[in-house]
Amino acid sequence: MSAAWREHLHSDGDGRMRISKHGSMLTDAVLISDQNHMDAHSDDRSPEQLCNTAGIPGIVGDAWAMADWHFGYGFPIGGVVATDVNAGELGGAISPGGVGFDINCGVRLCSLDVEISDIEPKSLVGALANQIPAGATSKGGVQLDETTMASVLSEGAKAAIDIGWGESEDLLAIESNGLLESMERNVGERAQKRGMKALGTLGSGNHFLELQVVDRIEDPVAANAYGLREGQVTAMIHTGSRGLGHQVCSEHVAIIESKYQRDGDHWKAPDWDYRLRDRQLAAAPIYSREGAAYLDAMRAAGNYAFANRSALTQRLRNVLRNQLGSDGELDVVYDVSHNIAKVEEHIVHGKSCKCCVHRKGATRALGGDHPELTNRFSSVGQPVLVPGDMGTASWVLAGPKKGANDAFSSSCHGAGRQLSRTAARKSVDSLALRERLEASGIHVRAKTPNVLAEEAPEAYKDVDEVIALTNAANLARPVARLRPFAVIKG
Repeated sequence: MSAAWREHLHSDGDGRMRISKHGSMLTDAVLISDQNHMDAHSDDRSPEQLCNTAGIPGIVGDAWAMADWHFGYGFPIGGVVATDVNAGELGGAISPGGVGFDINCGVRLCSLDVEISDIEPKSLVGALANQIPAGATSKGGVQLDETTMASVLSEGAKAAIDIGWGESEDLLAIESNGLLESMERNVGERAQKRGMKALGTLGSGNHFLELQVVDRIEDPVAANAYGLREGQVTAMIHTGSRGLGHQVCSEHVAIIESKYQRDGDHWKAPDWDYRLRDRQLAAAPIYSREGAAYLDAMRAAGNYAFANRSALTQRLRNVLRNQLGSDGELDVVYDVSHNIAKVEEHIVHGKSCKCCVHRKGATRALGGDHPELTNRFSSVGQPVLVPGDMGTASWVLAGPKKGANDAFSSSCHGAGRQLSRTAARKSVDSLALRERLEASGIHVRAKTPNVLAEEAPEAYKDVDEVIALTNAANLARPVARLRPFAVIKG
């Protein structure tokens, strides 16, 4: 299919570009973009990946790429694809590549009742760097035994709270209340071993804990419902299921990919009569043994990620209480997943469909009337958390006030990379970057020397442009812009 997609690309209204169905695509593909954005990323392979996802068996509606789209494993990051769970004898496909290796990587936003003038940022970031375990290792994590691990895999955030790593009122502000239903919890021994020591750790790469100030309010009504005001200090945590989730994905990718063999310019799984353009898309029917096993293990790993963000929140609370006394209390605004597959009800072509929605680097954006949302969001829509880069800003958006957007209730999840990690390391000097950030009032602590260059602002798309495209495409609306002043990186 190489660059054939370009011949089928056309504008599809504000903030949208459509690639018409061609070749082995079963549906159209839609990118949240405009011509200028496309031109700026003209050498990106992501649109071709998106076209490949449009050939997944059982797909319904369009294949979507959110405004932060960039190249990923099989699926583009920013990809949203739904399959009909009742398609065929064994249901539509589920693809581990449509979730990613960091299962339930996500973002939690917390609010404090202080202004930036009430704190001393440099001493606070030092205290956080000492108390928040970060980096590629699991050093400093909460030690779990087999019993507590089983609880975390089955009960998610609640299990962390039960052992003192979270507070019960937080559950109401977590997507799915911090719980994904996993019946078997069939997480392999090696995955569990990797998770036994890593709870309450940030990890490395693009994961972070960031203190921010509310820079601007765009929607005062929604901001008030979320407990946000201009000048207020917030804290954002971005991490996932650590080595446990990576191991779960690796094992199930290997099992499902082994079912495929080369068939001309496609890959074929004879057991299910599946044909795909890219082996990295390897998918199994959702009710097959392999598909059901992956879905269940993915949910268990997702529960670990909810528990991990809960434990990190409690570490943050402990530091703030120690540093700020009674002013150190924080509330969880919301916690969202952005690497997950969930079975949801959606209207597709005017009919109700029970779908398996893959969101890989995409955030759920429910309407305010959705039964899962608490009353505090009922008139404004779900909070959508969009981290940008450590030198610019992050955003809080809102889902529709009622109803659902047409991208399976999905939105962007970040700024999106525009430079690979290798390219960023070659072009950015970490020491000079740290000095530049410090000069602009952003205090950074990083455990891994290369990570600053890899995560430099210039390695990412312009987050304000990503938000503007998301808003123009009518997926989610801006609520508040958050400017960083202290960053802990792995």
